[in-house]
Amino acid sequence: MANRLLDTWHRLQRWPAGDWLFSRAVCFKAPYFATIAPRITRLEPGRCEATIRHRRKVTNHLGTVHAIALCNLAELVAGVMTDASLPGSMRWIPRGMTVEYLKKANGPMHAVATPDVALVEAAAGYDLPVGVVVRDRDGETVFRARIAMWVSPRPARKG
Repeated sequence: MANRLLDTWHRLQRWPAGDWLFSRAVCFKAPYFATIAPRITRLEPGRCEATIRHRRKVTNHLGTVHAIALCNLAELVAGVMTDASLPGSMRWIPRGMTVEYLKKANGPMHAVATPDVALVEAAAGYDLPVGVVVRDRDGETVFRARIAMWVSPRPARKG
């Protein structure tokens, strides 16, 4: 079965600024993510990458990228990766997140989300840990997150 999100990504990649259009569509569907103005740069089963720019809107009182902006970025890439990787018969929801702030986050941030285990179709729900690493422009890891996703079968449609 085709994955609608992944199909949309591939379709928009044919256009100039296709990743920008896709990112705006994701933010339209889940408006809170627009607060960090993310740009999804890569999407494939088992991997999502996105960037955010270092702008005043995402900074803290120290002038660095705010911790919650990094959490928002981590949840975005983990959710998009999960959605693009699951069979159509399954659904997901985040259950929790643990984070590590490793150094001050200065400059543009680049996040990569990958699952710790394979995403599979199942008759019962299961835990899916997703790892996210955020690096600065020098490739230094500034933030790590482990997002606990709950994956379960979609309920049967009535009618």
